[in-house]
Amino acid sequence: MYPGITFRPINEADFEFLRGLYATTREAELAMVPWTDEQKAMFVQQQFQAQHVFYHDRSRYPNPDFNVILLEDHPIGRIYVHRSPNEIRLMEITLSPEYRNRGIGRALTQALIDEGNRDGIKVTLHVEDFNPAYRLYLSLGFKPVQTNGIYTLMEYIPS
Repeated sequence: MYPGITFRPINEADFEFLRGLYATTREAELAMVPWTDEQKAMFVQQQFQAQHVFYHDRSRYPNPDFNVILLEDHPIGRIYVHRSPNEIRLMEITLSPEYRNRGIGRALTQALIDEGNRDGIKVTLHVEDFNPAYRLYLSLGFKPVQTNGIYTLMEYIPS
């Protein structure tokens, strides 16, 4: 694991941080639209809320872990993982921009791979092909399995 990283379950007090974190993932595309700052903020709020509802759908993910990623007790991201008897699903991992490209995402994903190898179960995730994390997942041994729109389902089969 990455030195100094811990987790804690998300709570209501985290929503402002989580919404701001989500907004950082949409900055590039929103820079290209001619909307006001208010319109962009409303869009981000609506999309964040829709994503939150999707992830919290217990029929889809009955046993998820929704955690804030902490570096020395300071929130730097989020990681959502669903575990079932035959799969570890990395639902979401997002780091604040200043903590990206430091090896943290790689270390967290590797920890899930290690868990899958230990327990003999696959690790899966969805990622957009244009997301820089796509290359990271390939380098860690994930294989593309299926494409659905802009998302690719990838899986790591334990060795």
